[in-house]
Amino acid sequence: MNIDEQTRLGVGIIGLGRVGAVMGAALREAGHAIVGVTAGSDASRDRAEAMLPGVPIVDIETILERAELVLFTVPDDAIAELVSGLAALGRFSPGQIVLHCAGRHGLSVLQPAADAGAIPIALHPSLSFTGTSMDLPRLRRTTIGVTAPKPVLPIGQALVVEIGAEPVVLAEADRSLYHAAITHASNHTITIIAQSMEVLSSLGVEEPARVLSALVDASVSNVLQSGPRALTGPVSRGDVTTVEAHVQALAEHAVTQDSAEVADAYRAMARATTARALTNGTIDDATAARLLDVLGS
Repeated sequence: MNIDEQTRLGVGIIGLGRVGAVMGAALREAGHAIVGVTAGSDASRDRAEAMLPGVPIVDIETILERAELVLFTVPDDAIAELVSGLAALGRFSPGQIVLHCAGRHGLSVLQPAADAGAIPIALHPSLSFTGTSMDLPRLRRTTIGVTAPKPVLPIGQALVVEIGAEPVVLAEADRSLYHAAITHASNHTITIIAQSMEVLSSLGVEEPARVLSALVDASVSNVLQSGPRALTGPVSRGDVTTVEAHVQALAEHAVTQDSAEVADAYRAMARATTARALTNGTIDDATAARLLDVLGS
């Protein structure tokens, strides 16, 4: 979506990691001008060259002098100290948009800039970034959580729409729970699938990804379309003996691998799945109790 000259912003990016590079490229595609980025590592400089060719690599002070919109994409734990330090030095300008993409943070980390007259906005794309051009079409299919003071909320929403994503308004107090929810879905899924691939590899399966691909794709698609009613498998069926066999096999695997990581994860997720199946009504209280007994709860 291109914008006219009146609404075009000069954007500066502080901390050109994966998120910063992709957000910068998306804003550039939408018609905004990237006036400078900071890049303190070889990886950041490579991203600048690949994703934002021709954009100057400058220092933070230069970005704050040039940019109408300053995007902080430094590590989450560094944002508050960096913003407060720059505010103490008088680096923010009234009316300057100051924005970050950290999931768990809201506006509080930007308050020193707001006190100096800047416009604070917190965005968070619900996306796992690679930092490459392949993220751009993915970004246009995702949602972006927007937290901003009510009078300037439309600015945050407009920025999201301009890059082709869908804005989701989040209250300041809800940011941590929102971030926990999407992290649970994304990061923990990766952990579980990686564990399953390692178990299959230990059995001599040469292409564990191929074994899991169709199954995982279908499971994710089904739950996104149908919600928790998509749950299938031995727990949902109340097949206690199968679950017991799984627990025993994983316990033996833990001994051979000298690690109980997968066995512990299976039992924990199976207990949660038991509660879900009970809520769905596919098992009764007695079956749930037998499953939990097998799972060691």
